Amino acid sequence: MSNKLTTQAGQPWANNQHSLTAGERGPVLMQDYQLLEKLAHFDRERIPERVVHAKGAGAKGVFKLTHDMSQFTKANLFNGENKETPLAVRFSSVAGESGYPDTIRDVHGFSVKFYTEDGNYDIVGNNTPVFFINDPLKFPDFIHSQKRDPRTHKRDVNMQFDFWAHSPESIHQVTYLMGDRGNPTSLRTMNGYGSHTYKWVNADGEQFWVKYHFISNQGVSNMSNELAAKLASEDTDYLQNEMFNAIEDGNYPSWTLSVQIIPYQEGLDYKYDIFDVTKTVSHKDYPLHEVGVMTLNANPDNYFEDVEEIAFSPANLVPGIEPSMDKLLQGRLFSYKDAQRYRLGANYEQLKANRPRNEVHNYARDGFMAQGQDGSVNYEPNSQNGPVEDPHASITSDMFQGMTGAYEPYDTDYYSAAGRLYNIMSEDEKQRLVETFKSNLGTIDSLENKQLMVQQMARADMDYGKRVADAIGVNINDIEI
Repeated sequence: MSNKLTTQAGQPWANNQHSLTAGERGPVLMQDYQLLEKLAHFDRERIPERVVHAKGAGAKGVFKLTHDMSQFTKANLFNGENKETPLAVRFSSVAGESGYPDTIRDVHGFSVKFYTEDGNYDIVGNNTPVFFINDPLKFPDFIHSQKRDPRTHKRDVNMQFDFWAHSPESIHQVTYLMGDRGNPTSLRTMNGYGSHTYKWVNADGEQFWVKYHFISNQGVSNMSNELAAKLASEDTDYLQNEMFNAIEDGNYPSWTLSVQIIPYQEGLDYKYDIFDVTKTVSHKDYPLHEVGVMTLNANPDNYFEDVEEIAFSPANLVPGIEPSMDKLLQGRLFSYKDAQRYRLGANYEQLKANRPRNEVHNYARDGFMAQGQDGSVNYEPNSQNGPVEDPHASITSDMFQGMTGAYEPYDTDYYSAAGRLYNIMSEDEKQRLVETFKSNLGTIDSLENKQLMVQQMARADMDYGKRVADAIGVNINDIEI
């Protein structure tokens, strides 16, 4: 027998097909409180979508530790043998709204929430190892340029390239975006990266810099511009649906988590600034060390509760893992949780998808939708056996000196990394990259911005700049390299 329909308060619901009316032809009666409650709830069913990464797909799974990392970090989830940690993952597009086609060329978010014994640990990254900017002050402007024109309300390639042309630090990421990785064939066939440099600290207080790499065990594959456009017109949720169907069929995708480990002082002295998220660290200098395997084996039970309400933040750290002095990361430590408080409310971490495995003990109280509160003391210090500090979670020290100021980036070599990326591409990849620039950069109105973009490419690699210049009808001899 099916369940009986009730109101939100649990009362029996007699008729869900017809409103109470004054006679057969109405009007509707104000006393039909079930109608009023249903409409009132419906009016409030939508919460603000994420400002960025609004379009997303999610899944649940497990992380299995394959290599004990206690030599480098005291983080519990990375210590021991064959330890398993439940997790949730959200994949996303960056720029489009919630209903936007997910096969439109874009960077793709790759965020993982580990439900560890010491609280939630989030790695909030993308399917590229770098980003467009390296200072949080530029982030709102960057996102505005990727969204909609304030007058026409169109997404406008002129806006996008106007920002990139005047932000030369973007060229490395733009090369990724316009290359094959801007159109993954599937969410299962793209790698994920923590992008920023983080700090690991072991039980003896030794410090190491690390960079996270989730390598797809399905291999990496990408789709052509033509196929992406075709799928965008046939199924706006293609990537989401492909992932859902694979998991539903028992075809569970997995990724091997590896890290680059950089000794503390070597990181400070490295030839490139490891705290600049527009740059990478060479695998030849610091090869990958396997940590474990992430497997996604369950689809959401309810999309809204498991995916829409899940909230990630790089500030969700556990003992043994700490932030670095990466400027963009420092800004994200504040911004992500602040955005979720606006979107979901002050108590968003009490929601099912965000609730940690271990018990929560602190002095935060009240606010919208607070639940599970008791009458225990709500201030500190106190004499009533309230929760106390845990020195195990103390942050290790870094040495800083210098005058305060709004400084230029420490490492102003914006171009060589993009040149190295270009030169590891096959000839076919290079040709597709040039064709993509032709159909995007080649359509903008501003000759100045075309020239600035070609200038950046040529400074990265002359062949790169020359081929794009020829494709978009720009004379490279008119450009100062």
